Amino acid sequence: MGMQLKVNYDYLLRPKSSLAGRPLPIRSGPSSSPPSQCSPQLNARHWAERALGLGLNGPAVGSGEGSRRRRQSSGRSDVVVAASGNAAAPSWDSWKPDEASSAPSLSDITWPAAGAFAAMAIFGKMDQILASKGISMTIAPLGAVCAVLFTAPSSPAARKYNMFVAQIGCAAFGVLAFSMFGPGWLARSMAVAASIAFMIYTRATHPPAASLPILFIDAAKLHHLNFWYALFPGATGCIVLCLIQEMVCFLKENVKF
Repeated sequence: MGMQLKVNYDYLLRPKSSLAGRPLPIRSGPSSSPPSQCSPQLNARHWAERALGLGLNGPAVGSGEGSRRRRQSSGRSDVVVAASGNAAAPSWDSWKPDEASSAPSLSDITWPAAGAFAAMAIFGKMDQILASKGISMTIAPLGAVCAVLFTAPSSPAARKYNMFVAQIGCAAFGVLAFSMFGPGWLARSMAVAASIAFMIYTRATHPPAASLPILFIDAAKLHHLNFWYALFPGATGCIVLCLIQEMVCFLKENVKF
């Protein structure tokens, strides 16, 4: 890494006779050269490491933690020699599974998968019953809800308050945005933005619910539901999933293999 050495002006102003045999005082300081000569490469590397999760556990580039300094005193002048290096190796921890958690047992894998299979089978049967009305219970957001409820039942997103408040509110914002702006990018953008703000304000964070507005705006077969979409199929499907989740949790605790 380049370093610019500045000469101590106090040293230069001394008489030449007093300079004989003395080391030239130098010090490290910020470069006076235009930033475009070195900073773009460093900034690009810095942000690339942050985006990929590299080097976050070590000292940042140019932070000075790995620098070595040697100060020498000679009368009134000080000689400072500084050298810094990138001692931090890239960290791949964010790309690895959590080492603190133990490997799941076969029962911990089987019961959540069986619960998801049962949920989709029930929704498929309901689709056959409701086919004459042009309504489908098998929607993509409910697949994401299955993953949350069955794999991480103790997570904030699996809380019943978060789930139902977010499902109802986000679906309603999708209907409202479609009514105001019609189909298109503006309706999608406004609906998702309003959904995010709503979940933050109500402290009901449930990520799968954020896809409900886009689903309503893009699926013409759901438009006839109007504001009933806030309750069906999202919130109604979550009731079924909550019942299945209770059975899955019971089996995981009591039937192990």
